[in-house]
Amino acid sequence: MTDHNVSITHFSQEDLLWAECFDLRMAMQVAEKAMIAFEEHQIMFPDKIVQIFNPVTQERINCLPATLLNEKICGLKWVSVFPRNPKKYGVQNLSAVFILSEIDTGFPIAIMEGTLASNMRVAAMGGIAAKYLARKDSEVIGFIGAGEQAKMHLLAMKIVFPGLKECRVASRTLAREQKFIQEMSPLFPDLKFVAAQTHGKLAMDGADILVTATSAQAPLLKADWMKPGSFYSHVGGWEDEYKVAEQCDKIVCDNWDTVTHRSQTLSLMYADGLLSSNDIYADLHELVSGQKTGRKSDEERIYFNAVGLAYIDVAIALAMYHRAIDAHAGRKLPIQECMVFEHPNITGLVKI
Repeated sequence: MTDHNVSITHFSQEDLLWAECFDLRMAMQVAEKAMIAFEEHQIMFPDKIVQIFNPVTQERINCLPATLLNEKICGLKWVSVFPRNPKKYGVQNLSAVFILSEIDTGFPIAIMEGTLASNMRVAAMGGIAAKYLARKDSEVIGFIGAGEQAKMHLLAMKIVFPGLKECRVASRTLAREQKFIQEMSPLFPDLKFVAAQTHGKLAMDGADILVTATSAQAPLLKADWMKPGSFYSHVGGWEDEYKVAEQCDKIVCDNWDTVTHRSQTLSLMYADGLLSSNDIYADLHELVSGQKTGRKSDEERIYFNAVGLAYIDVAIALAMYHRAIDAHAGRKLPIQECMVFEHPNITGLVKI
């Protein structure tokens, strides 16, 4: 008799943490490998599906599929972004799950908590971009935003630049700045942390690396605060005034074509006719593969914008899956024991 048993392995966030999957160095290595595979046409990367429930606040649920042909894995990230959650309900604004399937039989192999991998992906891309685009002697990093994305970015940047000496942080409230410092300072006792007392200028002015990671739709970062030679990693939506991009010597994206369809600063400038494809120096994979060089001088101001690429998410999720399996984490969940009409008591279960 044919075995029609199908099961899937479930991994909670705690399973992934216990299996040591919270590893930004691993995420960056996986992301670079995936970008090379993308150039070699070993990635299927269809358009995402977006359902926006509130066009003003951008509350939405997105469906992002991708297939890694070399690994024979198809994955899907199902992610909700509800910016009002922290203030309105006191809960996080982002939640995600992954489904992974093998593409020999098409059966699912895993369902995973995805917020951890998704946040790691954002930071990994920022860290990779900084490796190619920030000055090697960078010592001061400044943040506008003190949430999970900011914290993840600091982890990635400290891997790339272990010589960072000072971290400044500005947020909407003093309490959020203090929470950032309380949570991150034990991880980096060699860093001097500075609370900017909610003032973006104090956090950013003169910093070597600038990161905006907020849910705001306002020009928080001013061009005057970005000194020559600095690197800016733009994480959220409209977070900086147009002059920031206009003064930069290079603009790099994770994928420019994807950016044009979103609501980031660069997207708005493109829609307003203030930015064209000719103004974009490179997509990040071109730097990783060596098609284009990164920073050429210590005086260049460089702007990096990442909006998220599903194939990077899936690649990181797959790496976490393998590590968790090796650690014997997770639990098997049945999908089916047999085909419907193979059930011995099917006559008592079917309604006619």
